Formats: sequence, structure tokens, C-alpha cells
Amino acid sequence: MVPAWLRLLCLFIPQAFPRAQPAEVYVDVPENYGGNFPLYLTKLPLPRNETEGQIVLSGDSGVAAEGPFAVDPESGFLLVTRALDREEQAEYQLQVTLETEDGRVLWGPQHVLVHVKDENDQASGHQATATIDVSIVENTWVPLDPVHLAENLQVPYPHHIAQVHWSGGDVHYHLESQPLGPFDVDKEGKLYVTRELDREAQAEYLLRVRAQNTRGEDYAAEPLELHVVVMDENDNMPVCPPQGPAISIPELSPPGTKVTKLSVEDADAPGSPNSHIVYRLLSPEPEKGAEGRAFELDSTSGSVTLGAAPLQAGQNILLQVLVIDLGGAEGGLSSTCEVAVTITDINDHAPEFTTSQIEPLSLPEDTEPGTLVTTLMATDADLEPAFRLMDFAIEAGDVEGTFGLDWEPGSGRVQLRLLKNLSYEAAPSHKLVVVVRSVAEPVGPDPGPGATVTVTVLVERVVPPPQLDQESYEASVPVSTPAGSLLLTIRPSDPMSSPLRFSLVNDSEGWLCIEEVSGEVHIARALQGAQPGDMYTVLVEAQDADEPTLSTSATLVIHFLKALSAPSPTLAPVPSRHLCTPRQDRGVVVSGPRGDPDLAVGHGPYNFALGPNPTAQRDWRLRALNGSHAYLTLGLHWVEPREHVVPIVVSHHDQVWQIQVRVIVCRCNVEGQCMRKVGRMKGMPTKLSAVGILVGTLIAIGIFLILIFTHLTLARKKDLDQPVDSVPLKAAV
Repeated sequence: MVPAWLRLLCLFIPQAFPRAQPAEVYVDVPENYGGNFPLYLTKLPLPRNETEGQIVLSGDSGVAAEGPFAVDPESGFLLVTRALDREEQAEYQLQVTLETEDGRVLWGPQHVLVHVKDENDQASGHQATATIDVSIVENTWVPLDPVHLAENLQVPYPHHIAQVHWSGGDVHYHLESQPLGPFDVDKEGKLYVTRELDREAQAEYLLRVRAQNTRGEDYAAEPLELHVVVMDENDNMPVCPPQGPAISIPELSPPGTKVTKLSVEDADAPGSPNSHIVYRLLSPEPEKGAEGRAFELDSTSGSVTLGAAPLQAGQNILLQVLVIDLGGAEGGLSSTCEVAVTITDINDHAPEFTTSQIEPLSLPEDTEPGTLVTTLMATDADLEPAFRLMDFAIEAGDVEGTFGLDWEPGSGRVQLRLLKNLSYEAAPSHKLVVVVRSVAEPVGPDPGPGATVTVTVLVERVVPPPQLDQESYEASVPVSTPAGSLLLTIRPSDPMSSPLRFSLVNDSEGWLCIEEVSGEVHIARALQGAQPGDMYTVLVEAQDADEPTLSTSATLVIHFLKALSAPSPTLAPVPSRHLCTPRQDRGVVVSGPRGDPDLAVGHGPYNFALGPNPTAQRDWRLRALNGSHAYLTLGLHWVEPREHVVPIVVSHHDQVWQIQVRVIVCRCNVEGQCMRKVGRMKGMPTKLSAVGILVGTLIAIGIFLILIFTHLTLARKKDLDQPVDSVPLKAAV
């Protein structure tokens, strides 16, 4: 039997880096191991997701291995079934593959080098012999070598791991575990683990075994100690750090700027492949056509930096990073970590006006200071409110300080106001240049100068409005006053002022009319519905003929009186006269009744007015020449040429007469003589016949010319065809 001190600790160092091909596994096994068999050497990195196929163990030559080695198909452990002798074979070259029934390789080959450690079990080359009689009583209560157990070992439980033995009889074994663990010992001294172990919960156990008699007394002074080491298995996923607040990165930060560094933890054994973590950036993906990615990730350290792709202020980006243990090899466990990144704004944009130039603005020179001239709008592309604060100023065109600017902080709206009185003579126009700048100091590669807008203000000359000779007018008329009667005349206060154009604004009943140029107010139609004692108010508006925008107005109040009872005879028709159209400076003189001794009663001026005919009042104008005559002219530039009958009402005190003036309107020559329209003379051709005769004559002439040209052409051709010698010679003189 081999002494107990020769039992050595077996060291298992699995080193699997399944990148393109699993790396070679190196295992040391002491020769002449005296423990229990099978002895578990190391766990092979078999793939978890391959459920099909069978494990094939072969030698270095590729043939099936015939020896003391095997692979547990349930746990994936490489084990040895008997003791090894280094002097017989010092190394074993093995390879493990996962193959289908038809020989197709699903995984591997995994190369395993088993080295048999040498023990001092051979005599030296020079030795002497002697015979010594020694009586030995075997001591079986000896310490045990440490036991290495894989965590989550998939074997039937309880699973035998070691054995102790007390050489005496009548012995009972008592097991203690520090810390308390799933271990047990039977009456034969066999030690068992009763369930799976978890290295992350407890990596090592110290077992103490006592040999006792039936009375519970220890046979040995010290219990036997057994160290149980739990071997690591990749059964823990990488754990991402808790997601904190978003990381702020200023826009325009250069590539390579550090964003964050992920600190991922893996509960598997530190320094082992099971806790070797690599990092992969899942999102954001690079945009199509973009030069590079917006973020770069170091796959080893987990450090995140900015890439070459530009980022915009205000972007909220969620980085997703895949972390994988086993160095990223197949079968590694993974987790997805998330990091929120916000791109913060910097003041890299200069404010700009929405327009660089606006249309000219007109202001009267009497505009009150403080009047709003215009409102300008400016925008800033920055997002931070502090960076959008703007400052405005008039950069040019306002030396006298005639204008000023008003704006609210934080608003892009600025008001241009008038601060001083304008003068057309001093400056008929002002060309202002308004500039806007950012209040905060601009940063960035090229923020640019302040933007400007040009505002042109035109000063309008102010002409005073026209003035009338009275502020209001009054007149009293009987309700029986006939149409055409003159009530009064509206005149300007300054006879030398510009001519005025008069009109009535609110003549709701249509009783009145006013001469546009002279300002004479007449009765337009019979005052039907008017009652004595009533008042009728209208508004007279006067506009400057040269400046229609300048106007004034005055009220006209008509007081109605009782109707007159005297009859109103009708005058005899006035002989016909003629006037020219288009209108010329000529008219018809209308006489009063003083020429008729039967109608002329009393003395005094007569009033003349057009009769209550809307067409006559539109086409004709009548003004008084003196107390006994009036002057009738065309009211329009063009009146239809024909004979017109114009009704005229003549009044004198309580008497009213109506006369009919016959006027022939005709076209006139340069001498003012009326040109009469005559009919077609007999025997004279009509226009249509004249045109026909002319066209026929032209056609006959054309045909005649064609015949002449044709004859000349044929004669010339005949002369050319005649031989030269046939031409008679001219006689010489």
C-alpha cells in the first residue's frame, strides 16, 4: 500500500478560449494516485446548445483512445479510471470531439494534454541492502488530500467524494462541516456530497471527521480534516450597473471624447474565462452614408467615446451594449446594458432676422412720437433659452436718434418706434440698419457676425385739410318747393385755395343734390313726406380736387315750412338750341319771365333749377348768370347726340314756373358748327359694293401681269434654243 503522504493534490487548470478553435487543456495527474476512482480531472468546455451527437475521446493520432481516460457525458468532466505510472508513460495526448452518428464533427477537436507527475517511487542507482525486522502496526487515521468538486455537478446524489478508516473496531464516524454544507458520512467512513454545490454561495468547505466509540468518545486526539474546493462553472450572467441619469455631452465635442465606462460584474471566479467579459455596441447603428459611427466602444475595457459622426443638440440617445463572458466565445452568457446620453446645446448659432429687407414704410411728417413704425422678427437656432437671448440695436441711418427699439427679453420680436418729430424738408426718407446679436458669448468654429435688416421709412408731406366758410349750414324751405330749387351754396373759406369736390353723405330720402364743383345745393325731387316743422340733416363732404385724401365735412340742416297756396303756371316752351358733344365751353342762356308782361310780377331775382328728372340732373348743369338769366351746359363729357327736352323750374317769391328748354346735342366741327347726319345718296355704291369692285379690279390686274410675264419667259427661251449661225449678221455701216 502506498503511504498516505505520497498522495498529492491534483491541480486542474482548464483554459478554454473557444474563438476559432478551443485552446489546448493542460492537466497534471500524480502517478500512483491512491484515492478513489474514477478521479475527475477537469471539466471540458462542451457547448450547451448542442443536444445531438455523442462525445468521442481519441488519442493524438485520431484513433479511439484505449486507456484509463473517459468523459462523463452528463457533466462533461474528463476522468481517469485507474492509477497512472509515469515510468510507463509520462504524457497522454488526447482530443475530444462531439460527432453525429455519421461521423460529422459538431464541436472540437478539443486537445487535452495529461501530464503524469513523477513521484519518488524508484530506488536510486547505488544502494545497499540490510535486513531489519520491524514490527509495524498500520495507522490508517491519516489526513486526506483536498477534494475538488465542480459546482452544479450533474450526477446522482448522494455522490461519493472520499473515505476515512479507523483501524480499530466498534467505531462510529461523526462529520462536522465549516461552514455548514451538504455533506454526510456513513458507518463505513465514506464521505458524500448530498446535492449540487454553488461556488458563488460558498467556494470552500472544511470537513472534520471524528472516530468515536459507542459512548461518543474520540479515539484520536485530533479529527481528520478534509478541504473541499468548489470548482467554478460559467453559471452566472454578467450584471450591468443600474441605469443612472442621462450623461450630458456638449454638441460639437471632438471625436474621442469620453462618454462613460461600463463597470460590469460577473460572479464567476475572478480571472477565469468564466468572468472574462467583452463588450459589443448594439445601438445606435451608423446611419446610411454617414462617415463612421457616432459612438465607439472599447471591447476590452467597456469605455465609450465619441465617434466621427456628428451629433445634434437636443438628441436623446440610448446606447445598448451587449456584454458577454467567456471572452465572447460560443456558449458565453450575456446581458444588455443601457446608457442614456443627452447632447446638450452650446451657443454656436448667431440669431438671424426672418427677412433681410422690408418694403419701404410711409409715415406722415406729423406722426406723433411713440408711434409704432414696424415689428421685426428674429430667430436663433440654439435650443438653450439662455443662448436665445438677443440684443438689438440701430447700427446705421439714425444719427439724430429719431427712432428707437423696444423688445422683451427672451422674445425675438422687436418694435421700431418713432422717438422724435419728422420733417419732410429736413429728411424725406430714413434708411435704418437694425442689427441683432446674441447676449451670450458665441462659441463654435464660426458663429458669424450679427445679422442685419434694412428698414426704409419715407416721410410724407402733410397738407392741411380744406376749410369751409361755415362749420354748419341751415336753410328753410316750404314743403311744396319744387325740384331743382336752389337752397344755398357751400364755399371754401379761402377762395384762392385748391378747388373742392362736394358730395352729400347721408341724404337718406334723396331730397337734395349738390353741384360737385360749385357747391350749390338743390332740391332733387318733390319733398314728399316732409311735414312743416320737421328738420332734415345731411352731411356735406368736401374733398381737395388735387389731393382726394384731404377732406372736410359740415352739417346741413333743412327746416321745412308750410306749403304755399298760390298756383304755379307753366311757361311756354323755349325755342330749340344746339350744343356740341364732346362737351365744349358753350351753353344755352335761359331767360326768366321778365320778358312776358303777363307773368312778370314784381321785381327781384329769379331762382333757376333743373326739374325733378334724375336723367336731366345727371346730364345737365344749370347756374345763375344774374337775377333774370341762367346758363345751361352739359353735365357730362359725352351726351348722346339727339334732341333733348330739359325741364327748368323758375321761382320768384311765392310763384313757381316750369319751362321746357329744347336742346339739340350734336357732333361739331372745329368751328363749333353742328354736323348733321345725312342718308345715302341715290346711285352711290354702298361700302360692300365698293369693296367688291376694288377686289375685282386688283384680281384682273394680277391676271394680266401673269400673262405678260409668261409670254416674255417663253420668248426668251425660244431665242436661247436657236443656233448661233442662224442669227443674221448686222450690216456694217
